[in-house]
Amino acid sequence: MKATKYAELGAFLRSRRGRIRPEEVGLVSGPRRRVPGLRRDEVAQLAGASVDYYNELERGAGSQPSEQMLAALARALRLTADERDHLYHLADRPVPVQGGFSSHIHPGMLDLLTRLTSTPAQVITDLHVTLVQNPLAVALLGDQSGFRGREASFVHRWFTDPEARRIYPEEEHATQSRAFAADLRAAAARRDARDTEASSMVANLLHRSPEFAELWAEHDVAFRRNDRKRLVHPALGVLDVNCLNLFSEDGRQRLLWFTPAVGTDSADKLDLLTVISTQPLTGDPG
Repeated sequence: MKATKYAELGAFLRSRRGRIRPEEVGLVSGPRRRVPGLRRDEVAQLAGASVDYYNELERGAGSQPSEQMLAALARALRLTADERDHLYHLADRPVPVQGGFSSHIHPGMLDLLTRLTSTPAQVITDLHVTLVQNPLAVALLGDQSGFRGREASFVHRWFTDPEARRIYPEEEHATQSRAFAADLRAAAARRDARDTEASSMVANLLHRSPEFAELWAEHDVAFRRNDRKRLVHPALGVLDVNCLNLFSEDGRQRLLWFTPAVGTDSADKLDLLTVISTQPLTGDPG
């Protein structure tokens, strides 16, 4: 990467950091702050980077940032789509296609997610790739940030990896499979014909999963909107929750949040998530 672009990258990061107030990203603004916007350590924290590494980026030094780090910085700094693309250009990285794990999160959804501090919430794509989770969603469903490629899609894992199904009671697997197949058909049809991401996933699932092939042949179509779910948590047992969805304008992203079902003990169990949120979990989101 050219030194001039490194310098521009550092200057761009400083300019975006300076315009954000801490409370806009869920941080506490203390009385002794010396900068109008975020501090460097706060951006590093939000992006999941070390402070030293982020300092190097702002100084125009260090190694070329990865696409994963650029995506994290774009989310931490609340960049618009154009600003996100500019960040990738400055870092000499290809701008990722919409729909993968590096997708640019809709700013409005990211803002809402930041404000949802007392309930599990996450943003996913129309192919069920988890883009970002709040801490309670990680506690409830497990950390989804480590999956790449097709494995980043929970729908793909549902039909190809038996471990993914542990999040639901076994007696509900058939119902969930039918719902996922119908939702994927709706999402794939809504995409542009030149977009091969969804069609490639469908072709792979038809080859790998007889169950999916059988369901796909039925041509059922239905977006998953508001569901009543029973989730199996490794420490809390079965939770009855309502899964609510907010779709972006183009339908490519969804904000999901989970509330306790009325008449169950799930409210108390969800309250316990704040206590066990740092423990390693094995769950997978649906």
